[in-house]
Amino acid sequence: MKKNISIVTNCFNEEANVTALYQAVKSIMEKQDKYNYEHIFIDNNSYDKTLAILKEIAGNDKNIKIISNSRNFGQIRSGVYGILQATGDAVIHIVADFQDPPDMIETFLESWDNGYKVVVGVKKSSEESPIIGSIRKFYYFLIGKISDTKLIKNFTGFGLYDKSFINIIRELDDPYPYFRGLISEIGFEPKKIEYVQPKRKKGKSNHTFYTLYDFAILGITSHSKIPLRLIIFSGFFISFLCFLIGLGYLIYKLIYWDRFDVGIAPVVIGIFFFASIQLFFMGILGEYIGFIHTQLLKRPMVVEKERINF
Repeated sequence: MKKNISIVTNCFNEEANVTALYQAVKSIMEKQDKYNYEHIFIDNNSYDKTLAILKEIAGNDKNIKIISNSRNFGQIRSGVYGILQATGDAVIHIVADFQDPPDMIETFLESWDNGYKVVVGVKKSSEESPIIGSIRKFYYFLIGKISDTKLIKNFTGFGLYDKSFINIIRELDDPYPYFRGLISEIGFEPKKIEYVQPKRKKGKSNHTFYTLYDFAILGITSHSKIPLRLIIFSGFFISFLCFLIGLGYLIYKLIYWDRFDVGIAPVVIGIFFFASIQLFFMGILGEYIGFIHTQLLKRPMVVEKERINF
């Protein structure tokens, strides 16, 4: 009996890529005699022709299924929601812009057949901008150091996930999940397959500074308490430092009473320094409070507008 494979792609304004990705995935899966497959595209309310192109494809190929969102819910929620709608024995998540190489699907399936429940693609290097690449490396280094669990470095979510793993994600009922970290949190031993990440095939990336920041902060607030503890440690350290500086000024003044004039410069510098420290730590607290607020509201991960071929 053939196993069922679900392939999930979330997209927003990807009219230049969805047809080519559909054809690439189809050509790979049609060569797989052991599997039936479905390819789920979840569209984040694109304002270009993405949805129209997908509807035309779905009209001619019943393996293609579409979820159209009522608005743009973001890549984090939309991607995980699409994965949770899959019905296959295994789910493969792949982005629309070809930065996840489709030809790795065969390698993922081979590893899955060999018993791995989770198979992930890990970037060995990237053809993207060196500046962006350096920022990403620093982030992976930072979160690797402060995370409570050992996260997978240079992992973007591209991979294969067994149905047993997906069922655990369903039970979590997390309205804003950090999927990349859940693999390590749940504890499945992943099979890591390295690849060179190519440049985006066509079109312009929809990632902004805010979306990248959102990814980074979600990863930190979901998997580390160290920033909160850093506030306490910093408070003790700065208090002790201020005591030493104040003591030094007092001793210096007592020794050189007539010649030493403190002036207002140290006071002004100190005020601005401590104000900036306070704002920074208030920001950290705000991010954690925002994360808690999101969890408590339990709003739906995604609101659908339309489904096709389900």
